[in-house]
Amino acid sequence: MCGIVGFVDKNIADKKPVIEAMMETIKHRGPNSSGELVEGDTAFGFRRLSIIDINSGMQPIYNEDRSKAIIFNGEIYNYKDVRKDLKKAGHIFSTETDTEVLLHGFEEWGIEGLLKRIRGMFAFAIYDLKTGDITGARDFFGIKPLYYYNREGTFIFGSEIKSFLKEPNFKKELNKAALKPYLTFQYSALHETFFKNVFRIPEGHYFTYKNGKLSIKKYWDMAFKENHLSFEETVKRIDKAMHESVEEHSISDVPVGSLLSSGVDSSYVTAILKPQHTYSIDFDTSTYEEGSAAKLLADKLGLENTRGIVTKEEAIKSIPLIQYYMDEPDANPSCVPLYFLTKLASRDVTVILSGEGADELFAGYANYGFHSHSKVIRVVAEDLKKLPKGVKYKLAHGLKKMPNFPGRLHLYESTAKAEEFFIGQAKIFTEKEAADLVKPEFEKSRSVKDIVMRSYNKVSGYDDEVKKMQYLDLHQFMSNDILLKADRMSMANSMELRVPFLDKEMAKVASGIPTKYLLNSKDSKYALRVAAERALPDEWAKREKLGFPVPIRDWIKTKEVYEDFRKLFSADFAGEFFDQDAILKMLDGCYRGENDDRRKVWTIYTFLIWYKVYFIDNGKKPDVDPQVVVPGEKVEQNA
Repeated sequence: MCGIVGFVDKNIADKKPVIEAMMETIKHRGPNSSGELVEGDTAFGFRRLSIIDINSGMQPIYNEDRSKAIIFNGEIYNYKDVRKDLKKAGHIFSTETDTEVLLHGFEEWGIEGLLKRIRGMFAFAIYDLKTGDITGARDFFGIKPLYYYNREGTFIFGSEIKSFLKEPNFKKELNKAALKPYLTFQYSALHETFFKNVFRIPEGHYFTYKNGKLSIKKYWDMAFKENHLSFEETVKRIDKAMHESVEEHSISDVPVGSLLSSGVDSSYVTAILKPQHTYSIDFDTSTYEEGSAAKLLADKLGLENTRGIVTKEEAIKSIPLIQYYMDEPDANPSCVPLYFLTKLASRDVTVILSGEGADELFAGYANYGFHSHSKVIRVVAEDLKKLPKGVKYKLAHGLKKMPNFPGRLHLYESTAKAEEFFIGQAKIFTEKEAADLVKPEFEKSRSVKDIVMRSYNKVSGYDDEVKKMQYLDLHQFMSNDILLKADRMSMANSMELRVPFLDKEMAKVASGIPTKYLLNSKDSKYALRVAAERALPDEWAKREKLGFPVPIRDWIKTKEVYEDFRKLFSADFAGEFFDQDAILKMLDGCYRGENDDRRKVWTIYTFLIWYKVYFIDNGKKPDVDPQVVVPGEKVEQNA
């Protein structure tokens, strides 16, 4: 696990101090060591977090005749098998790393041949010292980040955008089109980031940079196609694939632990892995509490569990630092507990397994049509799904216009076209609310419909509305929010976070499961829960999904937090973006309990914090070190 940076720029004479400054900016991704390559107009940089082949895994790594070099962030879980094939083909290895397997695999099979053979999470770049060509790729699901900037003869790429700020010819500019969609989605929803002309390499894509021209091509995508297996065989396949994936993801030369909440996803991973160390987090409030349930499961499995508690003061103090590490504003409140959870785990282990991806692959979200707790409503919804499409959609239109009644939303979302109501898991401001709130220069942007139709158009032939929603979430919510915060918050604490559900082989199993086995009158994620029962104590797999509950409402209702927010909302620069009277009114109502706009207030707050860090303070890392408390331990309070 590492961080990578690189650039091609003929207008920089002395590239070494530039690449070193870029590497230093992402030192948290790899505090153990660094390496660089400077050749002609090109410079590559690498920061290392040592996990596999600790003694000889320094990068860049070169091939036998030193005509090619690679820098790599991630893990290739089947690298030993691929290595055997490459040795048979005559390749000579100088290290035991998965990195070198990628390099020789590229030589042997080319980029597409290599990507077909590997299993893992990755972002890498290979430099041809003879031609000057650069070839790189991002993993199947986008677990590892990769960005680029390509303007006026300057090409920059890297794991984190903050490193780009150190390149003298990078022009830092706010992408005004990103703000309005962010207010709806809670994350940066466009391919172009909040930094103008900085883009993501999309998940499942590779790139080539040749003779000053960049090309990007898709090599993999999730393709849902239901099989005809029985329910029992489906459950067997899920359990088998899960055990194999967890085993692959536990490969390491350093200690491995797991994050543990009260939900089925992390519990299933933990029950299979059975690590020495598990970690859970809570806040100093009684509103939400998961730690005791996690401790109970750990005790049942005979595992050690460390429970951290985050105080309101430490949580609020952490926000500028979190937004600094995120690179772009992200209003997902779970960034906060995840930051502290990985900080807690970093005391004992370097690698941590987590449950991200299960909801997208196995239909775990309520918004897929599982809002009602009424068994009758659920059964009726199942019957309605079997109606002919025309009848079903007509019924949905009628339900949409009806006065609200218990179960109406559940029935509507079970019968309507996904495109008509579903934009993903987060919907903070409506598009109209966002447009009314921002200043005129920020109103021009891609519409919400335009953004989601990028994905819906690719699955227009699907008859299954749930599969459409899963596909959208895989390419919007999961890649741009869930996985981004997982990478950033773990790497902020120099931790490698691995996600066994997001494995290529797991995806093959998940893509074939009929929706009726996943989302039905019994439960969401039903087949996965039944599979998890084979590893978990009785009834544990049926526990209700909580996500990462964060007591935002409690915080905003305290005078000190409210005043902190109000000072920020009243700042002159806030008025450059928003109708200040409107955002202050929203905040005041939230403080007094007159509305429940806490998520809207939080979304505005995190954007303003992010903007202050990157555009007022020029990307300077906030000088704070928030602490997590472990009951019974004495913790020194830092600045």
